[in-house]
Amino acid sequence: MRLTYLTLLLAAPLAAIAQTKPVPAKAPVVLAPGNMQLQAGGGAENRPDKAPSFPGGEEAMGDFFTQNVQVPNKAKQARVTGDVLITATVGTDGKLINPKVAKGLTPECNAEALRVVQLLPAWQPATRRGVPVPVLVQVPVPFDNAGVTKFELDRKVPRSAKDAPGLN
Repeated sequence: MRLTYLTLLLAAPLAAIAQTKPVPAKAPVVLAPGNMQLQAGGGAENRPDKAPSFPGGEEAMGDFFTQNVQVPNKAKQARVTGDVLITATVGTDGKLINPKVAKGLTPECNAEALRVVQLLPAWQPATRRGVPVPVLVQVPVPFDNAGVTKFELDRKVPRSAKDAPGLN
């Protein structure tokens, strides 16, 4: 009798484990323009309805950088080109708060980029339901070294450009 009772105690959990079926895996959610839906309740509280914008747009920002960025002599001599990527928060008043170098070029270019970003005029702040909210932005500060001329040697014209009408 004891042996039967002991066998039943051991067999019951094993039978329960054997009867469980594997749970099928859910398909991953793909975020694509045609597959996105609004979140119930309007989404996250810090997600803006309207993004922040520089007064005059990207072209005005490019003009501002052209007029204010002074390429350091060391960078000119080394022919450094590229962008210093600055992250900052556009506050509710439109001013950039806490700018930091996210991707730099040289220490001199990074310092110049931080200096110029602090000179930027106030932006149009982001809004959520009509109320200004702070938003983190990335601002690329260009160092194109326009005084340095680069020549492209042995550049091949792509076949698609050769076949384009009006180019032959």
